Amino acid sequence: MAMMKVLTGKYRTTGMAPLDLSSCSKSDILEYFEASYDLNESLFTGLKDEEAFYKCPDRLRLPLIFYYAHTATVYVNKLMLAGLMSQRVNLHFETMFETGVDEMSWDDTENYRMGGSFQWPPLEETVEFRRLVRNRIRQLIEDTPLQLPITQDSPWWAVMMGVEHEKIHIETSSVLIRQMPITMVTTPPKWKYAPASTGASIKKNPLLRVEGAEVTFGKPEDFPSYGWCVEYGQRTFKVPTFEASKFKVTNREILQFVKAGGYENSSYWTKEGWKWRCFRQARHPTFWVCTKGCKSGCGAVISSHSHCLPEYFTTTYSDPNVGHSNGNGISPQNGVQNGTSNGHQNGTANGQHNGNECQPDFRLRVMFDVIEMPWDWPVVVNYHEARAFCAWKGPEFRMLTEAEFNMIQGGALGDPSKGVTSDPVFHKDPQANFRLTFGSSSPVDLYPPNDLGFHDVYGNVWEWVEDHFNGLPGYKQHHLYDDYASPCFDARHGLMLGGSWASDGTYNSRFSRMGFRRHFYQHAGFRVARTLPGAGKSPVVMVNTDVYILGAGVEENDLTVPETVGLEVVPMSSTNKQFHQETEEQLAAMLALQYGNSGQNYSKDLADFCVEKANLYGCPLQNVVQLGCGTGGVVYQLARTYKEVIGVDYCGRCLDAAITLQKTGEFHWPTPNKAKKPRTENGTTTVSIPADVQKDRLTFKQMTWVPNEIPKADLILMDFLDRVTNPKAWWLRLWEIVTDNGIVVVISQKVGKDKLSADLGKKFDLLEEQEYQFQDSQGQSKVAMATIWKLKL
Repeated sequence: MAMMKVLTGKYRTTGMAPLDLSSCSKSDILEYFEASYDLNESLFTGLKDEEAFYKCPDRLRLPLIFYYAHTATVYVNKLMLAGLMSQRVNLHFETMFETGVDEMSWDDTENYRMGGSFQWPPLEETVEFRRLVRNRIRQLIEDTPLQLPITQDSPWWAVMMGVEHEKIHIETSSVLIRQMPITMVTTPPKWKYAPASTGASIKKNPLLRVEGAEVTFGKPEDFPSYGWCVEYGQRTFKVPTFEASKFKVTNREILQFVKAGGYENSSYWTKEGWKWRCFRQARHPTFWVCTKGCKSGCGAVISSHSHCLPEYFTTTYSDPNVGHSNGNGISPQNGVQNGTSNGHQNGTANGQHNGNECQPDFRLRVMFDVIEMPWDWPVVVNYHEARAFCAWKGPEFRMLTEAEFNMIQGGALGDPSKGVTSDPVFHKDPQANFRLTFGSSSPVDLYPPNDLGFHDVYGNVWEWVEDHFNGLPGYKQHHLYDDYASPCFDARHGLMLGGSWASDGTYNSRFSRMGFRRHFYQHAGFRVARTLPGAGKSPVVMVNTDVYILGAGVEENDLTVPETVGLEVVPMSSTNKQFHQETEEQLAAMLALQYGNSGQNYSKDLADFCVEKANLYGCPLQNVVQLGCGTGGVVYQLARTYKEVIGVDYCGRCLDAAITLQKTGEFHWPTPNKAKKPRTENGTTTVSIPADVQKDRLTFKQMTWVPNEIPKADLILMDFLDRVTNPKAWWLRLWEIVTDNGIVVVISQKVGKDKLSADLGKKFDLLEEQEYQFQDSQGQSKVAMATIWKLKL
């Protein structure tokens, strides 16, 4: 029985085309919002009971109750930042459901919220929260004047951001639900799987030649649809002639790799990939089902579950309507209509072409069922598995590069200057499996090829490519979602393109670029490619910036590719400029600034300045938050006066030093040649904190924005605007985290009252502005501007 009580609107199983932001109306926006909200909730009707909401289908992800409520929380947070909302719906929920987890490795320790002692709210209260948010947004859309076009500077951009963010989670939640034990899900009404085959098995996947050319890609700033920051910018490459497979690699093709022992042969795998394979004990793609008790990726109380047991090998679908079209009238090739083909439905086939001549020992887990293996569907794998398959196929084989993917799109789309007609997501009959036309993948030949002969360039499953995930030249972060992508520009995230059957809205756009860790599972596959002999080497972008991980340090970053695959590595710096500050030299400079003594102690003087201003304006001296605490020098001084002190920074290397000082009272590091030296012994610099500091008053947090978990404080000190990439993203929430009787102190050489007043002036009174003199890490005298702010009465 479907869990219909989780719906706050209508039940829905399909998506809809995105909006043209140059011509949409309020009614269009409301319909688009409602459709997204409905579709997301409808996925969760496939959970068998309330208990399933509190299970972790992936050991490195949170329970499903989090993802059910998370998108509503993001709506509120972004609309508050944009000024379209002035009152929160439920701050407790908007804190609990705000931030997910992004594991650094496949063997990370489980987060305590993943099923330990953490108490999630009852489902009934969570449903009511979503209902209240829905009603608030409905009213907001009706009441807010609409000016077209909606651009990145428009407050309406926040509305579209919330909708498109929900569409991302429709897909990621579908992956998580697909990972749930089959006994914990049930097929919702009208859910339809694609046919297993179009009639004849796909026995060959020929390589098609693409002539070398210059290719330019990236979304124009003025394109009239919503876009994520990582899509904008532009890159041009000259790409030599190459070949790529006509179809995405199918389950049938991967079967040969499995039968040949590909999962047991380390020579096919990268070093990182083989470590993952051994840790997960993978024997076949994760959504394949066998009877050998394979290890699952489930977490917490269901961590011992295996999808691969005899009792789960029986097909589970029974509804005769499953597999039929919803009547949208798709028109794929080979006479396939309404989700059936020559008697094929439910992902099975009647007759000799059902693919079982390949191997009867595997079935496939789809969203809510186990079905007979559809061998003509594209295989779903992570990057490591795709790379291993290519190596097994032959030393010259690889995946496409991002530039090559943009070349196989063909010429039919035309130049982006044509507007929305150049993007297939806006086409009335897109001839592709996306927007949940089916609730599953589909045969790779179900839809006709493009003008170059390639099938499924968009939709069905995402395509892993060889490039690292990184911003394009000209990349800029948006202040409403400063950390949407930038933390992932770390050389550890792979790039996926093209969207899948579960991608909705702009997620299937020709411009869509999505980054996931290489061990991550999405509805993603790949196609094989190779550079032709004598054609030259195809460029592949790899991030060469060393990224420091809090508590782990700098991990090895392999920028090499096999010589035989015809690729030339184009090393690129991470477009997250804050990563470039994670160096030993920057750490030395911060320690010298905050703990050095060149006639002036920066940390003590700044702390004394703040306490003086707090006393002047009659502020309580209970708690303080410093945004940009660096290595902790100022907060240690403030802890001599304030009872509770929180230091926030994005810099992992600096925070490691601050935390070491909290634990031991001292921090030692090799002295760089030009560093100021607080105290030196044998080439090592040592800093220490005052002996009278009560260290238990301090808490350090690594943050890339100001989340709701930061509590209200009597003093907010912000002295790092000169080193952050997007200062506005940090000051927009100041009014929510300062107490009514508290003050905000901003110290900056670049940002004064004029720039701050445009945003802070809406909520704050400027109490004073004055010059603030200090000495930098090199002992040079500097002058900054200090502005003091207090909430308007």
